Amino acid sequence: MGPDSTLALGEGPVRGRLELGVSVRGGRSVASRQFHEGALRVLRPHYLDRSGQLCYVMVNPGGAYLGADLFLIDVEVEAGAELLLTTQSATKVYRTPGSFAEQRMNIRLGEGSRLELMPDQLIAYREASYRQNSHISLHPTSSLVMAEVVTPGWSPDGASFKYEEVRLRNEIWVEDPNGAKLLALDNLLLRPPLNDVTGMGFMEGFSHVGSLVVVDPRVDQALADDLARIAEDFAAYTGVSLTMTIAGSTGLVLRSLSNSTEELNHLLGACTGVLRERWYGQAPLNLRKY
Repeated sequence: MGPDSTLALGEGPVRGRLELGVSVRGGRSVASRQFHEGALRVLRPHYLDRSGQLCYVMVNPGGAYLGADLFLIDVEVEAGAELLLTTQSATKVYRTPGSFAEQRMNIRLGEGSRLELMPDQLIAYREASYRQNSHISLHPTSSLVMAEVVTPGWSPDGASFKYEEVRLRNEIWVEDPNGAKLLALDNLLLRPPLNDVTGMGFMEGFSHVGSLVVVDPRVDQALADDLARIAEDFAAYTGVSLTMTIAGSTGLVLRSLSNSTEELNHLLGACTGVLRERWYGQAPLNLRKY
């Protein structure tokens, strides 16, 4: 990793690599480490308000993920630092004949740190296979909020679910005083050619899926109930569940099904807006990029 990287791993070439480190200086969060290589970039960091939370926007100049593409993202938010990480536009996965596109993300959160991970939607087009693997390590006092929407892309016959596979895997560990312990393994797997994903137990007749993952010492059943009530106001089918508690930190997973990217974005935005206002006194996010 770093400036001497060869953009290659044992299993094949890496199309893009991004490394970010954020720490606290002068009462606000700043970049302490930044490196990019290949088809990944970040725009100049900025601040959306006076809270001191740093905002980075990731960019893929190539515009899409293709077969055998591998992208590596490494993010560290040091003690007390706060980072909002988003993307410039939707992640588009096109045909991947004979292979799959993959993104691997490694995240480390220090004591009292905070990360909001808010990418634009993932669009899987006809004959696309995509795998996303995220390994997240948290301090018991850190805070994580991740939101994501998956939508099927356009196909010539207008039908949904023409992609081959979408696999999103989040492995979340908490650094307990006795060592790291697994808090949650969130695995979303859609394989339309092998299963009728439109039916019961899968997409329940919907075409889009939205996910919200929150890990924080303040997560509890009352918060889960509040977010479930918020979701009732949207045209979506939603469920909320809690993880176990490790070293005082608890996880929450919200999964929502709909037929509209916009509806899911509004739902997730309303939920994250509650967290921002309740925990930090911040306004809801407004990430207009056009």
